[in-house]
This record gives sequence, structure tokens and C-alpha cells, in this order.
Amino acid sequence: MRNQCSFFTNWVVALGIGHSLDHDMFKQRSGMTPDMAFECLLVTQDPGVFSTVSRILRDLSISTDICLSSSKALNLLAKGSTDLIVIDWEEEASSELLHEIWKSGNWQKPTVVAISPQDRCVPGVHVVLRKPVTDESGRKSLKVAYSRMLQDYRRHARYALMMSVTVTDNRNRTLPVVLMDIGDGGVGLRTEEEFIVGDSLSFRLLLPGANRDINIQARVLWTREFGRVGCEFLRIPPVDLNILQDWLKHKMRVKKPLTEI
Repeated sequence: MRNQCSFFTNWVVALGIGHSLDHDMFKQRSGMTPDMAFECLLVTQDPGVFSTVSRILRDLSISTDICLSSSKALNLLAKGSTDLIVIDWEEEASSELLHEIWKSGNWQKPTVVAISPQDRCVPGVHVVLRKPVTDESGRKSLKVAYSRMLQDYRRHARYALMMSVTVTDNRNRTLPVVLMDIGDGGVGLRTEEEFIVGDSLSFRLLLPGANRDINIQARVLWTREFGRVGCEFLRIPPVDLNILQDWLKHKMRVKKPLTEI
């Protein structure tokens, strides 16, 4: 394994791509901007797969870690957040890696791409890229994966607000709360009042920089200690929803791909 690994290491260094590496893994980082870059873990020992896939990932402005084995990939995954995992499929070892990914306690799961010699669905995999990997097939599959990551990011991203608002619940109580954060699907609150799961809350909100208030009806999904409350949106008028979505889009700072999606 060390001889093979050394060959692969020398090969990628010769290309001038790797910035820091050991015998099991190296990290490839494109020039970063203040915008957030998606992070990918590429698991492969194949120089051809590496060359094609890493080039496409750079064009998508995705920051990439490269790992030579599934066992080492598990250790790397435990150290940070990963939005995308591209696995050069090796049946048993890859299946075990996939199993560990899905049984992990992380609330937000990564998008998974399997590079396989067979054109078949793989349970737990979102996109299957068939070998041999060409620039055309690789771009097509990784663009699908990118779109899924972007959608998932928008769904889960939260933006801090720390604003005081007054809500009216389904029991006609008018109560003060602090709006902690907001996202595509709901809001987080902090309050000294008691809410229960299922409570309906209505309120008006002036987003920072917006020209007018928006009307929001939300439902309590969960409550935590110290007055923390999580809510999902129930109803937002269409015009107000457009204002919210435009505001969220402006706030979302994802590094733009160098290629058209």
C-alpha cells in the first residue's frame, strides 16, 4: 500500500495540485474568497478518476479533500463538515463507509456520488457516475450533485436576526419574543413565555434592509430549555414570500462556480 500510495502522491505533486498531504490523504484548496465554499471528500486511488473529477470540482468552486481509502475517509469525516462525498466504489469497503455515513448522528447528511463500473442504483447514493469517467459524464453528474447540495444548503441555512417581535398565538395571546434566526423553512425564537408543540404563531417582521414588513404564520415544532423555540412556516402571502426569498438569496454567500450550472 505504501508503494502505491507513494506513486499516487508523487503523481499528484507532479501535477502541482496538492498543497499539503501525507501518505493517506491530501487537501486541495482553491483560492478562497469571503464566500462559503462547499466541501467535498473524494475517495479514490485511481489517478485517472482523480484527474478528471478534481478538475471538475475546481470548476464548481468546491474545496476538496482527497483520501486513498474508505477507512481513512471515516476519520476525516469525523473532523469536519462535508457537503459532498465522491466514492470510487469498491463494494465492501465502500458499502461500509456509506453505512457509517448514514448512521452518524449528524443532522445534515452529505450528498453522495458513487463512481461505479456498473450502471445501477446504489442504496444510499444520490448520484451514480459510471466508469470510465469522462469530462462530459463527470460534469453532468457533479452538476446534479451540486444542485442538490445548493438546495439542501438553502433549506438548512439560518441567518441571525436577534430582533424583538410581538406574536399572536392560536389562544389569542399577544406575547413578546426574540427572533433569533430565520431560514428558508422557519424561524428560531427565544421567549420567557410557554409554548407547546403545535402552537400557531402570527407576526409581522421587518427584515434588515427591507422596505416593508412581511406577514408570517408559523407553527411550533420543538421547544428547548432556556426558552428556545423552533418553528416552521405555515403561511406567508406570495408577495411577502418573494421578499423573504430575495432577502435570503442575498444573504446566502456561496462561492460561485467557474462553470455554468
